[in-house]
Amino acid sequence: MAVGIFDSGLGGLTVLDAARRRLPDVPFVYFGDSAHAPYGVRDADDIYNLTTAAVERLWAAGCDLVILACNTASAAALRRMQESWVPRDKRVLGVFVPLIEALTERQWGDNSPPREVAVKHVALFATPATVASRAFQRELAFRAIGVDVEAQACGGVVDAIEEGDMILAEALVRSHVDALRRKMPSPEAAILGCTHYPLLQDVFQDALGPDVSVYSQADLVAESLADYLERHPGMLGSGTDGMYLTTGDPRRVSSRATQFLRRQITFEQA
Repeated sequence: MAVGIFDSGLGGLTVLDAARRRLPDVPFVYFGDSAHAPYGVRDADDIYNLTTAAVERLWAAGCDLVILACNTASAAALRRMQESWVPRDKRVLGVFVPLIEALTERQWGDNSPPREVAVKHVALFATPATVASRAFQRELAFRAIGVDVEAQACGGVVDAIEEGDMILAEALVRSHVDALRRKMPSPEAAILGCTHYPLLQDVFQDALGPDVSVYSQADLVAESLADYLERHPGMLGSGTDGMYLTTGDPRRVSSRATQFLRRQITFEQA
């Protein structure tokens, strides 16, 4: 009954943590492709090939349902995977859907025409590859009209987090928020479009100010996953053991993960 969670590195641990709190009886297998992180500076074909390889490893671990807790993979690879690669008895889901549901206050299955929503000016903070894909804007346009989205590519933030340099990461976040504000002085909402960024959510909020609603993915994705499994219980895979897998150095990755989540995390070689 295991569920797989994939990320290019450690950012998806924020989603895993929230999913475990929401679904304590479900074993999760986490796969972090730290050897190839960050994905945000790679091209679409490279991201697709790395992501499909990781998903196959999670299927082998008994996870018929895999969550791409990586916005870059969700933006650059997910649609292609779903259209031509994922077999009928498996599912691969991304992390944009819960964000857009929250922002537009409508369910994903609502296929009525796009309509106006309360929020008109949205800042999107994401990796360069996610920004270049325009996947968030494309999906939002199917459901809402009149929303101005200003995207800011946050180069260097994921690298700093993966290296454990939170001082540099905080400085980069403040620099990127300043750059965004030069383009959109008064955003009403901000989307943290990378699962690494919740580790710096307080920094984003402080830099943006108290009047900006900051949408982070971890809790939204966890709640969406719980709803999906309630509607599709057959998608719980055959795996019974939770584990942490990495393509990087397990000792180093375990140390970083333990630092992030403030509890002992032990990775195995994928």
